[in-house]
Amino acid sequence: MSQDSAAVPDAARKLAARRRREIVAVLLFSGGPIFESSIPLSVFGIDRQDAGVPRYRLLVCAGEDAPLRTTGGLELSAPYGLEAIARAGTVVVPAWRSITQAPPPAALDALRRAHEEGARIVGLCTGAFVLAAAGLLDGRPATTHWMYAPTLAKRYPSVHVDPRELFVDDGDVLTSAGTAAGIDLCLHIVRTDHGADAANALARRLVVPPRRTASDMGHQRYLDRSLPEEIGADPLAEVVAWALEHLHEQFDVETLAARAYMSRRTFDRRFRSLTGSAPLQWLITQRVLQAQRLLETSDYSVDEVAGRCGFRSPVALRGHFRRQLGASPAAYRAAYRARRPQNGAPEPALRPERAERPERGDRPAPVAGGPDRFSAAMAAGHGPATALAAADPGEAGKPHSDAFASRLPEAPAVRGAGRPVLPGQRERPVG
Repeated sequence: MSQDSAAVPDAARKLAARRRREIVAVLLFSGGPIFESSIPLSVFGIDRQDAGVPRYRLLVCAGEDAPLRTTGGLELSAPYGLEAIARAGTVVVPAWRSITQAPPPAALDALRRAHEEGARIVGLCTGAFVLAAAGLLDGRPATTHWMYAPTLAKRYPSVHVDPRELFVDDGDVLTSAGTAAGIDLCLHIVRTDHGADAANALARRLVVPPRRTASDMGHQRYLDRSLPEEIGADPLAEVVAWALEHLHEQFDVETLAARAYMSRRTFDRRFRSLTGSAPLQWLITQRVLQAQRLLETSDYSVDEVAGRCGFRSPVALRGHFRRQLGASPAAYRAAYRARRPQNGAPEPALRPERAERPERGDRPAPVAGGPDRFSAAMAAGHGPATALAAADPGEAGKPHSDAFASRLPEAPAVRGAGRPVLPGQRERPVG
């Protein structure tokens, strides 16, 4: 269920008598980032009734023994322990310190008990890993930070991970994407509890948009070269740097493993432990990012872009690009340029001699005197999914491609997944 859906599942439980709707418990762990931790504290812990925002009662609970250390070496002292969760109608896990570590069993038991007693459970960013470890996301849609989505989907194959949503509301269990999306989800909770006026008043106080959606992000998808800081001191850093400098060449993960003087299995394990992502998926993402930049800054045809990004064919580029960014390369370029006017007028998408015939499923690039509805929708601030629906009503309602991990050949199947690599099959070079 997407972020705009708030239907409560049939299996939703009635809130236990000892719990109160207005009480929000925030579960903190040592090592959690302070920004994500502070979001629910600010939203639910400050009295803003003078601004028309209904008051919540906040209980800050330690999920493990003190001291709780956070960003910058700060130490926190939570006034409550896990026992206080028993009074909350909403329990928020703002972040988890490491996707490679298992959460404390006592905290997981407390979350399960709260859910069984009808409490609403919320995971912000990597807090989704705690909810998944408690079994609360089994069979449900969920999201998390895009960089960790492949790991979440692979480790918990029964979870339907969609990293393209800002947040996912599945009734009594809610999750958000990275960092600022936690604010969006908290505002959504206020809106669900007390209506749009209360949420809008709170948004004004926080000086943030009252309601963002994934479509509002337009063409700006979260693809970048970001890697954990600790990789800089690791021997794999040299291999990663080489890969980024040679994306125009056709090489696969076996090549990277050989450069690291590791077996493929050891390289996969080491790379995943450092980044939270499989090396194949990381490599595909970097190639798509490179293609995205070339489409924005050059007049190369899509075929030329594919070759300059190490894809074996334009078809491979189109497939990966559409799955990760929600639009074809040609449509993305047209939309990008429509939203980047020069000298006060939109720039044509491609010079006529560069124009290419769109493949089936691609939207044609706009030409002088004939701007299409897709570009008009994107220029108005809508995202690829909304714009494609506007350009072709037949596309409306069709499911979008799934999480990053569902496109990993070695990943377990989730909704809409492609064919997995079977035992004994050899992985082909990317693209």
